[in-house]
Amino acid sequence: MASVEMLMPKMGESIIEGTILTWLKSEGDVIEQDESVLEVATDKVDTEVPATHGGILKKILVKEGDIVAVGAPIAIIETSGEVADAPTPAVEKEESKEELVAAAPANTDTILHQPEPIASSTGEDGRFYSPLVRSIAKEEGISAAELAKIPGTGKDGRVTKQDMLSYLKNRTSGNIQTTQAAPSIAEPKVHVSVSASDEIIEMDRMRKMIAQRMVESKRISPHVTSFVEADMTNIVLWREKNKNAYKEKYGEPITYTPFFIEAVAKAIRDFPMINISVDGDRIIKKKDINVGMAVALPSGNLIVPIIKNADQLNLVGISKKVNDLANRARSNKLNADDLAGGTYTVSNVGSFGNVMGTPIIPQPQVAIMAVGAIVKKPAVVETPTGDVIAIRHKMFLSHSYDHRVVDGSLGGMFVRRVADYLEAFDMNSTF
Repeated sequence: MASVEMLMPKMGESIIEGTILTWLKSEGDVIEQDESVLEVATDKVDTEVPATHGGILKKILVKEGDIVAVGAPIAIIETSGEVADAPTPAVEKEESKEELVAAAPANTDTILHQPEPIASSTGEDGRFYSPLVRSIAKEEGISAAELAKIPGTGKDGRVTKQDMLSYLKNRTSGNIQTTQAAPSIAEPKVHVSVSASDEIIEMDRMRKMIAQRMVESKRISPHVTSFVEADMTNIVLWREKNKNAYKEKYGEPITYTPFFIEAVAKAIRDFPMINISVDGDRIIKKKDINVGMAVALPSGNLIVPIIKNADQLNLVGISKKVNDLANRARSNKLNADDLAGGTYTVSNVGSFGNVMGTPIIPQPQVAIMAVGAIVKKPAVVETPTGDVIAIRHKMFLSHSYDHRVVDGSLGGMFVRRVADYLEAFDMNSTF
């Protein structure tokens, strides 16, 4: 018999730690290689972790609720034969150090030579801090009182590495905004009376995360929304004519969402200053056009997978990506990379019968577009022989943008350009 350590796997490019949610197996259970053993939560997605080897789960090294760094041992598996040493996953310690050096260059030498922290601990304020967070706080001279005031975006309000990096950048520029640490998702607290007939429902982890991020986005970005009505008649008629042949050829349906994403990607190429993020007093202009699409889950929660380099895909390519991500989102099969790197987001509120909406910007993006329901309306149509009234398929586009960096002219021209691309769809397009 041989024993092998099962290590916390790397779950995405920017993920350096995860929270143990649930052990699906118990000590002594027989497990097969690639069988799901536990469920891990990151700040992006919940993921089932498969066994690296088959055998007996001899010992569980971390408890549910523990925060564990990528590459750290989480269990010991007893196998029936000799086991070759598995390569240790590269822990993103060096990457985090590089980011920290960029955020606080004055302490470069100390950061590069700091030892790896061994244990996690709880602060005087009763809040849990991971080893990496405590190490950053120590090297940057952040007191326990100051650490307690840093707002956390992790599970149960925990402070993450990204929270620390963002805080350090604002601290260096003198633009610090902190809130007193608390398990609640928003302040000030509102007293709610509860009667005996009321039902109390605890928010799940994803709902807490959504709530916290929405409150934070409204605090960070002054939201402005512009509206344009687009004529979708060409697209509606083309889809009705071709949807059966498309499904027969590709084995999956074509929805309206790919048309929206294609038009948005084209408009971003025309107006690249929509494809930006704000970092203190700096504007980061993104090279890649990565469009997120909001997907409603069966639980009622919302998740936003990303279509990477959407401007480099044709309509069929976008459609395949949309179907794949939507299906995996609803079956909880997304990974952290599927949710990372978005530069602009589209939300289809029309799928719920809504004609328009005022969406909240997902940080650190600066804009988001909601597309409403497509509705038949009488409209004036110009013809060579004069104006006529005809039945057209109309849809409202709602464009919310961050008024710190996007003014009404840019925000309004962008949404108008998206509508122009939708209206100019070629009825003779092939697939």
